[in-house]
Amino acid sequence: MKEPECSEFLRWCLPRLRFRWPGFRKVRKQVCKRLGRRIAELGLEGVIAYREYLERHAEEWRMLDSLCRITISRFYRDRGVFDVLRTHILPSLARHAVSGGEEEVRCWSAGCCSGEEAYTLQIIWKLCVMRAEGRDIPLRIIATDTDDELLERAGEGLFEESSLRDLPPELIRQAFEHSGRFYALLKDFRQNIEFAKQDIRMELPGGSFHLILCRNLVFTYFEESLQRGFLERISGSLLPGGFFITGIHELLPPGEFNLKPYGGIQGIYRKPAS
Repeated sequence: MKEPECSEFLRWCLPRLRFRWPGFRKVRKQVCKRLGRRIAELGLEGVIAYREYLERHAEEWRMLDSLCRITISRFYRDRGVFDVLRTHILPSLARHAVSGGEEEVRCWSAGCCSGEEAYTLQIIWKLCVMRAEGRDIPLRIIATDTDDELLERAGEGLFEESSLRDLPPELIRQAFEHSGRFYALLKDFRQNIEFAKQDIRMELPGGSFHLILCRNLVFTYFEESLQRGFLERISGSLLPGGFFITGIHELLPPGEFNLKPYGGIQGIYRKPAS
């Protein structure tokens, strides 16, 4: 499939899936490769034939939706954000939990892919935050995604070296066993994490959270009405004083969502304590 015809097709189909073409412009090659394979599987001659196929087979739109999922992830992605999580946000949440008599800190990682984000949080919580605080408070994480294959990989806890390139070396040495081409995450850092299949366009995990991360997903790929709806729905899930983190290149849609920029760092917000 040639790039121009694929891009034209994406401009046509993405709004029907409630996605934004600008968010896909830089990653369109990944989607186009999947589309090419799908068209070949169906025995169709090209993208025009696939468009006609979609108009005749409504169930194929669910398949197309899955082909448009972007699966770029790695440990400690966006170093500046995780440095702030490591030195300020997570220690603050730990101290607040202790002073408030809470037994745990609760976190939601939305669009977790293969688990790199959730595992990064657990690694820095155990190796950096808890050691510095001299306490042992659980960080309980629910990590959600729509892709069964990615969730299965997340549960295995096996990663190639390229996934760890941003993670500080001292953390790699303490959290992984290296065997062949894979780094296996030690059991201690896989505790208190639940991986669950969930489409955040339709549902959210139950409960309330001190920390919610939704990075490089909703505010990159979803149309603005979905962005607004998501923010309105999570407003009740984020506890007062809790933190909400997006991708560093993402902007929230215009409006008042009871979230204030934190520390002058792009992508980090805090819900007022009262």
